Amino acid sequence: MTCAVIAFTRRGASLGDMVAEALGGTLHVPARFAEEFGAAAYDSLEGWTADHWGNCDALIFIGACGIAVRAIAPHVKDKFTDPAVVSMDEKAAFAVPLLSGHVGGANDLAVKLAELTGAQPVLSTATDVNGLFAVDVWARDLGLAITDRALAKAVSAALLEGKPVGFASDFGLPCPRGLRPDRADLGVWVTCRREGGPFPETLRLVPKCLTLGIGCRRGTAEETIAAAVDAAFQEAGLDPLAAEAAATIDLKAEEPGLLAFCRSRSLPLRTYSAEALSAVPGEFTPSAFVQSVTGVDNVCERAALAGGGELLLPKTAGNGVTVAIAQGAAAFEI
Repeated sequence: MTCAVIAFTRRGASLGDMVAEALGGTLHVPARFAEEFGAAAYDSLEGWTADHWGNCDALIFIGACGIAVRAIAPHVKDKFTDPAVVSMDEKAAFAVPLLSGHVGGANDLAVKLAELTGAQPVLSTATDVNGLFAVDVWARDLGLAITDRALAKAVSAALLEGKPVGFASDFGLPCPRGLRPDRADLGVWVTCRREGGPFPETLRLVPKCLTLGIGCRRGTAEETIAAAVDAAFQEAGLDPLAAEAAATIDLKAEEPGLLAFCRSRSLPLRTYSAEALSAVPGEFTPSAFVQSVTGVDNVCERAALAGGGELLLPKTAGNGVTVAIAQGAAAFEI
């Protein structure tokens, strides 16, 4: 977590210095005593907040809550993208998460600050106050994408009202405390499928567990590759949010369209030699042409499975692009 700490008084700066060092963050104070603390000087609170809003995972204000609230107000947009914001008084009596308590981790940060300083964490989110399962925190901790924010809110509301919420997983995850692994009108489903579900109302939580094996002609445009991948997901009934990486032969390691596609989807590109692909065990769709060009009879299927797993979608081809999809072992830490 990248963290920036701002303080407004010498006493606050002393506390902020300790906090910043413990968290591996940076301390920012008024210029008149910045050298005294070896801290960075800021010109204005408004400018400091704007500069750090999109560049840090967490902002910590050492001072009155009202100062922090006024500073962040123009920037607040969405709990799924806003940084964690915590306010602490300069005597370290209280640590108050103001923004992104769950998804951004402000509640956890307040608890950590309390452990560091002896402060009292002031948590106000309903699920925390009532000791209930928080689906957004659970999904964040396991790296699961929340597919429907309205249903995520409905899950929390149902739990707060004492209504049953079901749970199902395609990956053998145990049922979290507070949910039930049987029938319910509303439930949570951990899956890489894009539709349906075991409950009348199903919140799908999607892990990063799919590898896209991709082959393409030289000079294939990014848009053509993207269209082929999207069509493959549609055909397989799989959610694109589950894509973890793309894979191909090393001959395509510098293919501009493929690299642009991976950047646009925030996917790492794994490349393998023809020898490595030829050694991948299994039965694959052979192509004499691909063999003559690359030295291996199939690129997309073999590349998708080079890291292990199960082939969910065999080779699809169109417009000079081949795509296959494999599911690896989703690594969860409960």
